Amino acid sequence: MNEIFKPEGRITRRKYLVLFMIFYFTNLLSLMMMWQSYQMEAWPTFFSFTIVLIASIVVLLIQAIKRFHDIGLDWKYALYLLIPPPVNFIGFIWLAAKKGQNGPNEYGPDPRKTDII
Repeated sequence: MNEIFKPEGRITRRKYLVLFMIFYFTNLLSLMMMWQSYQMEAWPTFFSFTIVLIASIVVLLIQAIKRFHDIGLDWKYALYLLIPPPVNFIGFIWLAAKKGQNGPNEYGPDPRKTDII
């Protein structure tokens, strides 16, 4: 569990896609709850879901960095994913579809040989 918060290493497309779906759904749910609490002027709820939204965005970026490492690219390309939708959504989907490098690279061993998921 602790490994999803570390931007080192590589992850497979399958693991990335599972984490992407969980945290992107969390983003959408947080945005809806923020909008509802904004309309009702429930500020503690609004700020709570703002924190959840920011945390889930950070976890998505960490997973994207790991996918970029699996492809053989540097972490700096993950900054393009901060561009608002639909550009960032297309980038996240591209990361889920792009095949990683075979064998070890400078970012770590091949995750298809070591990951359970």
